[in-house]
Amino acid sequence: MLTNKLIAARAGLAALVAAGTLATTLPAAQAEGTVNIYSYRQPFLIQPLLDAFTEKTGIETEVLFLDKGLEDRIAAEGSNSPADVILTVDIGRLMNAKEKGITQTVEDETVNSEIPSEFRDPEGHWFGVTTRGRVVYASKDRVEQDTITYEELADPKWKGKICMRSGQHNYNIALFASMIAHLGEEKAEEWMKGLKANLARKPSGNDRAQAQAIYAGECDLGIGNTYYVGLMINNEKEPEQKDWAASMKVLFPNSEDRGTHVNISGMAMAKHAPNRDNALELMRFLGSAEAQSIYAETNYEYPVLPGATVSETVQSFGKIKPDSLPLAEIAKNRKAASEMVDRVGLDDGPAS
Repeated sequence: MLTNKLIAARAGLAALVAAGTLATTLPAAQAEGTVNIYSYRQPFLIQPLLDAFTEKTGIETEVLFLDKGLEDRIAAEGSNSPADVILTVDIGRLMNAKEKGITQTVEDETVNSEIPSEFRDPEGHWFGVTTRGRVVYASKDRVEQDTITYEELADPKWKGKICMRSGQHNYNIALFASMIAHLGEEKAEEWMKGLKANLARKPSGNDRAQAQAIYAGECDLGIGNTYYVGLMINNEKEPEQKDWAASMKVLFPNSEDRGTHVNISGMAMAKHAPNRDNALELMRFLGSAEAQSIYAETNYEYPVLPGATVSETVQSFGKIKPDSLPLAEIAKNRKAASEMVDRVGLDDGPAS
């Protein structure tokens, strides 16, 4: 029999579904205490974690995956939402969840001891679980240097040699927000103008497309996340991506000063979590060394817990020194960063 909350949630969402704003259905009815997870991360990426959690605690989980609209869905469900835990990527999405009022504060000694302060919300609404560096992909054949800074991407010596995806993508907005935090808005805008002038082409594609462009000789440098390198190195279905990865090296910007900008995959407790105690057990588990090692291995990311095991593939990228500026501080500049991208015309590509 369906629980009252699930019945009410389904009824409340019927109009939205009919209007085409929601494309998926709620999870099936769950046994008492099952932790319902609403996730932007595909189920196969997190299933090894959830299997380990259930084996360890006996608590069952159910995942609802959405590729968009997760925050709006939970908000529409309101107090009848069956969501217990939210899993997502990018500081922007975590902040958006908090701003939409669909999360609740978690003050827990175990979780706080596992997650360093720079990777969690000061008010306890979200917590990082793994990190990924926003790094520079560099051609092994055409780029001799092994160190670089973000600031250097505006140096005229790289004119016509840099490739990147849209400046408005969440990953780049977070990077640009960090540049504003470190340099101030005026200097960051001058830097972005220099970056635009150095582009080899109009920003397009995803992070892997930048690696492909380096392999093809279209550019010497690309901006991308570390975990895509792992995905390419181990891509058996599309082995040509192994060649893309082999043609480049990973440079960790600003390793000799403030450190490399990192973003996170993270978790939050849903505002009306019906199974809060078990949800908290899951959050504690996700912050543990065991879980973070599994998560990082599966997704080629870095654990946030100091000392947790890093996979051999990720170790092969090189050592990362993360920027210690709290992500919550960086996220405050996201709107300014987005407006700057438009003002500079970054996505228009280099001037003719």
